[in-house]
Amino acid sequence: MSKYILDFEEPIRILEKKLVDLKSSSNLSGVNLEDSISSIHYQIENEKNRIYNNLTRWERIQLSRHPMRPHTVDYIPLIINDWIELHGDRKYSDDPSIITGIGQIDKFKCVLIGQEKGRDTKDKLYRNFGMVRPEGYRKAKRIMKIAEKFKLPIITFIDTPGAYPGIGAEERGQAQAIADNLFFMSRIKVPIISIVIGEGASGGALAIGLSDKILCLEHTWYSVISPEGCASILFRDTSKSIEAANSMKVTSNDLYDMGIADEIINEPLGGAHHNIHSMSKSLKSTIIKNIDNLLKLNSDELIDARLEKYNRIGKLN
Repeated sequence: MSKYILDFEEPIRILEKKLVDLKSSSNLSGVNLEDSISSIHYQIENEKNRIYNNLTRWERIQLSRHPMRPHTVDYIPLIINDWIELHGDRKYSDDPSIITGIGQIDKFKCVLIGQEKGRDTKDKLYRNFGMVRPEGYRKAKRIMKIAEKFKLPIITFIDTPGAYPGIGAEERGQAQAIADNLFFMSRIKVPIISIVIGEGASGGALAIGLSDKILCLEHTWYSVISPEGCASILFRDTSKSIEAANSMKVTSNDLYDMGIADEIINEPLGGAHHNIHSMSKSLKSTIIKNIDNLLKLNSDELIDARLEKYNRIGKLN
């Protein structure tokens, strides 16, 4: 199990510690404890199934933020060949909180744009904790223009706590950069597939998320605001974040039920961080399937279907 234990995973940690102690005792004493060890293995598997198959919304949000959860930089080498990263917005600077480049997924050459939070303290500071600045969104738009010119499908990985709200970002046109991306993506003539791989917060996520297909990994969330932000505004009390999460209905299952997410990609038991290779394999096959389907449409059909998708969202049956 990961060295980072979430509160609701504590019963599993206790059993796994008991298992380690039993194995150590057996080795030191020479006493055969195989039956007891097998029993603990059975209990661990049962406890994992009980916990992970009955997660609350808040627990899924916690998993989406797990310190060991795979990021864009982890998935790229596992799903893309011949990767070439592209930098800069050609107006101000590069933004490391968003990664852009060209590569090949199976038989499809494509563009990938992914938000990146960073892993350790140094990397998180370099990546600005995944909070994208205006130059990051302009870089993304520049790469999308390249994709349209060369008729390449676009894949976006969404994982951000929100767009960066700093003074410098506002001075450089944060809101306009996001709005420009939304307008451009609504009319771009190549397929766009957006995948929420962690957190999808606010316009910072939507700025690379207006797409033909919205896919969500199983333990992710996507909303106009975080549950903590919602609780702070509505209740003036962040301790009511769990109540806010339940009211907002932000998880992948909620989004699918409301017709916002087109597909949920199942994660390994306990979350993507428990088996990144299995997760990458599922992610890659889902991307390939969706690219193949979208490439059957001509550009006019693609845009019409995209606009119709967003026109349907929010309508009452």
